[in-house]
Amino acid sequence: MRITKKAWLFLLFILVPLLIMLLSLLVGRYPVDINTALHVLWCRITMQPCQVADFYQTVVWDIRMPRIILGALVGGCLAISGAAFQGLFRNPLVSSGILGVSSGAGFGAALAIILFNQVAATYTFAFAFGVLAVVLSYLIGKVYNTTPTIMLVLGGVIVSSVFSALISLLKYLADPLNELPAIVFWLMGSLASARYRDILIAGIPMLIGTLGLIAVRWRINILSMGDREAHSLGINTTINKGLVIACATLATAGAVCVSGIIGWVGLVIPHIGRMLVGNDNKILIPVSFSLGASFLIIVDDLGRILTGAEIPLGILTALVGGPFFVYLLKKTKGGGW
Repeated sequence: MRITKKAWLFLLFILVPLLIMLLSLLVGRYPVDINTALHVLWCRITMQPCQVADFYQTVVWDIRMPRIILGALVGGCLAISGAAFQGLFRNPLVSSGILGVSSGAGFGAALAIILFNQVAATYTFAFAFGVLAVVLSYLIGKVYNTTPTIMLVLGGVIVSSVFSALISLLKYLADPLNELPAIVFWLMGSLASARYRDILIAGIPMLIGTLGLIAVRWRINILSMGDREAHSLGINTTINKGLVIACATLATAGAVCVSGIIGWVGLVIPHIGRMLVGNDNKILIPVSFSLGASFLIIVDDLGRILTGAEIPLGILTALVGGPFFVYLLKKTKGGGW
């Protein structure tokens, strides 16, 4: 009975994001009925001639579908990375950007916009500097030839501050008519320009990072007990911490390089997951991915329909996540750990 209940739970967390993705195809400035959306999907998947107007095919398959898929991947990766870091650092206030990946990616994107102003260069620089920021945080954390949690966090704070200052410097130097608006808009986060090529480019590191975290999720339970307990159970904490950090960094950097900086997802979603399934990372990690994917798709839908002009995702996630996090703290009285 217990196994059956767990199987139903995982089935639910697989089906809910898929249902939200399907419903999101119908939402937007140009309404599409469900029969038309399903017919377009079936024709494209089976490569059969489609009896639907080209306009609806473009809206459903070329505009909304890549945006929804990318939103699911980005939201899931940010949430699963946040859950992994919260377990690793034993701190409920840790998010997916704790080691500076968001600030580093922001600097890389701003630098690419000024130097090249090309989408491919922006993705490449954002990903590379996001990874570089985490590497620098990790090296700072090894000042004492070890990787204590507090040193890693302090390293992340230092690196984030430095890259944030560099972003401000680039904004000051940027052309105020062309480059500065592009930098500001990128930093606010958006999926408006999502295309299938973005999924192919960023999907590889996101999937590698996500699958890696799912594969080592049971070790996060052991690492969350502390270094001494982990050593007594035969776990090499240095190698396993590095593995978790590397996977979470790949997932987060891949997400941020195509979406911009989207806050609160990696902080709030794991808390919602704990309220639903508890603290066991073997269950919490995949559940966080499902919840994060569902959350960001819904937020993106709101950004598309609330006003005539799209609202950047970073603004909406902060407006939704901030008050909701206060509600979570009040409901759990700061507990849940």
